[in-house]
Amino acid sequence: MSSRDDPQGPAPTAPATAPSAAAEALEFPCPNCGAETTWDPDVDALACAYCGTTTPVPRAAGAIEEHALEAVGEAARGLGLETRTADCRNCGARVAFGDVDTAATCVFCGSANVLAHESNRNTLRPESLIPLDVGRATVEENFRRWVRGLWFRPDALRRLASFDAVGVYVPYWTFDARVRSRWSADSGTYYWTTQVVPVVVNGRVRMRTRRVRRVRWRPASGVREDRYDDHLVNASGGIPDDLARRLGGFDTSKLVPYRPEYLAGWRAEEYRVDLQQAWELGRQAIEERQRLRCAADVPGETHRDLRVHNVVSDVRWKHVLLPIWSLQYRFRGEVRTVMVNGQTGVISGRVPYSPVKLALVFLAVALLVVLLGVASGNL
Repeated sequence: MSSRDDPQGPAPTAPATAPSAAAEALEFPCPNCGAETTWDPDVDALACAYCGTTTPVPRAAGAIEEHALEAVGEAARGLGLETRTADCRNCGARVAFGDVDTAATCVFCGSANVLAHESNRNTLRPESLIPLDVGRATVEENFRRWVRGLWFRPDALRRLASFDAVGVYVPYWTFDARVRSRWSADSGTYYWTTQVVPVVVNGRVRMRTRRVRRVRWRPASGVREDRYDDHLVNASGGIPDDLARRLGGFDTSKLVPYRPEYLAGWRAEEYRVDLQQAWELGRQAIEERQRLRCAADVPGETHRDLRVHNVVSDVRWKHVLLPIWSLQYRFRGEVRTVMVNGQTGVISGRVPYSPVKLALVFLAVALLVVLLGVASGNL
């Protein structure tokens, strides 16, 4: 059993009347021709699509802040630049995009049932982000290579010529915490005994001996203390947790202080899991991991009746944006979405199976079973 005697208590929810830092209408003009620049992951800089000039974005400026749970009211608000937001009525995602852009469909599920409105400037501002590092050309090539490796998928996917890849910064919360755990359990050690049991041999009862494994139980207890750093909690409304896990995770040591320049030309999803909800999810995951660590501390070869009492303290949080590519394609009249990790290029998505290929495999297995049966004389 796990105790929740945290002296700090549950994370507070940001009050509706919390001070809001109005977003400035920031623009990033090209220093050469004056045209608007956008973040280019291939060159790690702001780039002008008209004259090709690149402008580096300093990554060392500022420090990445982490906040105590009770200091949520002091955190900055908004993204620091003017955006509009598209709410998807299908999957629940809320994605911010530039004033000059449009949002006809959801970047996560492809639904056209979206509602555009002014962005909420009272949302907590990200403390840091991992800049989008995988370019569009790389994403499209990785997608084609990925499809070619899926034998059970329809051949039409390999001939797919039209799809759209959209770079999106996805919201996460990170939590640091110290956990002190007291545990108790029954520690088990295996030993063997010999038993005499009756067995039937050729219609007659015979006595035979066999070895039986037993467990010798002894009480055990212990104390451990662990520190958790940057435990990630997915705050997206558009990416389910199982799909997010299949993206392979992110290296948070590559986080840089948040700057609006990284969002220039790209989209950023607003969090749909607030700080209080995220901390509840994060705490549950941390305590479950702590239980596994305590279980590993129990001596012997097995254990039972493990009880863990946790005291969680020194909790700090930050709001971060992590990069993904949302790649949508139309197949047999249906829009499908594949996600690509914008830091590593790992691909995750649900792709349709080919009924014809599955049927061929089933028939081949059935034929093999028949042939083996004939060879063994059972058929």
